[in-house]
Amino acid sequence: MNILLVEDDDRAAEFLSKGLAELGHTVQHAADGDAGLAAATAGSFDAIVLDRMLPKLDGLEVVRRLRAQGAAVPVLILSALDEVDERIQGLRAGGDDYLTKPYHLEELTARLEALVRRHGEATAPARLTVADLELDARNRRVSRAGRKIELTAREFQLLEFLMRHARQVVTRTMILEGVWDYHFDPKTNVIDVHISRLRQAIDKGFERPLLHTVRGAGYTLTEEP
Repeated sequence: MNILLVEDDDRAAEFLSKGLAELGHTVQHAADGDAGLAAATAGSFDAIVLDRMLPKLDGLEVVRRLRAQGAAVPVLILSALDEVDERIQGLRAGGDDYLTKPYHLEELTARLEALVRRHGEATAPARLTVADLELDARNRRVSRAGRKIELTAREFQLLEFLMRHARQVVTRTMILEGVWDYHFDPKTNVIDVHISRLRQAIDKGFERPLLHTVRGAGYTLTEEP
């Protein structure tokens, strides 16, 4: 991810920048609200980590001005203020998430990944097609060859994930993180159960199967045999 960090505490900024860089992310640092707003306006970032209390321009005012300009980049607000009213103010100003100090780097990173993932889903195409299988993400409808298919909420999430990665092999880890938001394997058969149900729903009664198991690798949704 390409991340803009707006933080006036030099030690905190150095710690966070180094930690994110070690995880493979690119970090640009701005030390006050004015510089942060200018960088966010001029650059292209996957996410912004924004301190609540900043010199020159308060963090809430930074995010308000960004939203007024039409910027949709995900913003994670950091603050030592953990009262409910403070969190509500941050979210209502346009922040996407709010994390209080002190924080763990792992949690901050996981929250950023979730924000970027949700942002990508929100801007992704609403209608997906693989062969004669169609999914309408906005209206949560699925059909194949014109026949409506009923799915549970989790089955729908799983199918949407597979269709957004159509013709690619997706691993169990990718599915766990993308559908269940797990960052570890809970050692259950939850994926196998849902894949089996989904296969019954979208392939049973049709001549050509679309959902395939790739032995030792994962699964793929494709019209190719």
